[in-house]
Amino acid sequence: MDITKSIIENGNNTASHTIILAHGAGADKEHPFMAAFAEKLARRGFRVIRFDFPYMIKARDSGKRHPPDRQVVLIEAWQTMVEWVSAEKVIIGGKSLGGRIASLVADKMSAQGLVCLGYPFHAPGKPEKPRTEHLATLATPTLICQGTRDPFGRQDEVETYKLSNTIKFQWLDDGEHSFKPRKNSGKTEEQNFDTAVDAIKKFSIALS
Repeated sequence: MDITKSIIENGNNTASHTIILAHGAGADKEHPFMAAFAEKLARRGFRVIRFDFPYMIKARDSGKRHPPDRQVVLIEAWQTMVEWVSAEKVIIGGKSLGGRIASLVADKMSAQGLVCLGYPFHAPGKPEKPRTEHLATLATPTLICQGTRDPFGRQDEVETYKLSNTIKFQWLDDGEHSFKPRKNSGKTEEQNFDTAVDAIKKFSIALS
């Protein structure tokens, strides 16, 4: 399966940085969250490429839901995308599952940077089983944009983890896994999105 045939590009090919984004476990590259970030990042001067993992392509073609591929298949998909993209400065990442798999290949693929949008540090309700072992030795400069009340890793939980000093955070006020705050928080989803995009822009400048 050629996953490069179904990509979506935003922004200019002459942009100084290309960001490749992968989707989360339950929604494809065209989900409003993915589209919003791609469009906002493109307006900030990035070239943004979105792609679907093989299982999501199968789901779209068959009209039936498919569970995520085995990790080895997801990793191979990321390797294919990084090799296919012709750009000097490439940042990889994505939403939840997409960002987690990107974090597994970032060092091997010599990505300039890694951006995770809502990292799944643990399954909801299971903070005693963190998925952080490889994050302790991650060498790639990394930015994780995370809602402070994300059920996959709240701020008070994440701050207790032993993580590589290459990992930086942008905490999004009262945000859940997709950064949406509660109505009484005084914040909006749009504000949290913009805060994350601003942080990614600053992160990319620091990489240059």
